[in-house]
Amino acid sequence: MVDFRIDRRSGVATYLQIVQQTKQALRLGLLVPGDRLPTAKQVVEATAINPNTVLKAYRELEREGLVAPRPGLGTFVLRTLAHEEAAPDSPLRAELAAWAARARQAGLDRDDVTALVAAVVDEEFTAGPGDAAGKDKGNL
Repeated sequence: MVDFRIDRRSGVATYLQIVQQTKQALRLGLLVPGDRLPTAKQVVEATAINPNTVLKAYRELEREGLVAPRPGLGTFVLRTLAHEEAAPDSPLRAELAAWAARARQAGLDRDDVTALVAAVVDEEFTAGPGDAAGKDKGNL
């Protein structure tokens, strides 16, 4: 089961935080098809948010085809977003963990690492197909 963490200072709507955290759990394989999401009541008790907010998030996940409610039973995961390369035992994840450890040893804090990763991801995924990411595209 997933434990939702609500950051009231993030500027992100609460229901979107639940949607994003559920999708992250699906991508990381923490939630798999057949798993039951926490009930609205459980989420409300853990986070002190309005039950309608939880239901709105679950409806959005349902609209995207990721979950489905079963009356009287709960809301269940229909499909995963996980990639084998992101599994806990994957070589790619091990490389990332080693890099994060080196970044921490170099004195970077969580916000520094988050900013650096976001910048590199933006550069990599902004590059068009066949472009060498991070290269001076003006010289191509």
